[in-house]
Amino acid sequence: QVHLVEFGGGLVQAGGSLRLSCAASGSIFSIMTMGWYRQDPGNQRELVAYITRVGATNYVDSVKGRFTISRDNAKNTVYLQMNSLKPEDTAVYYCNTYPNRMNWGQGTQVTVSS
Repeated sequence: QVHLVEFGGGLVQAGGSLRLSCAASGSIFSIMTMGWYRQDPGNQRELVAYITRVGATNYVDSVKGRFTISRDNAKNTVYLQMNSLKPEDTAVYYCNTYPNRMNWGQGTQVTVSS
């Protein structure tokens, strides 16, 4: 089992940047594919990006070229660098394993003002 804690969210103006971090417990982190997900009110939680244990990445079309997912296996941490933020990026962001998910953390709120 992996315990996940997300942080780094906040309020930012459109065009700004934020860097999210997700600290994971558990010795199996380094072999897991990790994903960042987001959910805004009224919508289902969606996958934003994932990174495999060897660093291969994939992104949803709406964030390609703006977001970068990375990981530090020595620190059991996965990151999401978000640039050129848009109001439609406003959501609670979560990390979790991909594709089979474990228990969700509390998430971190990202709010982008126009």
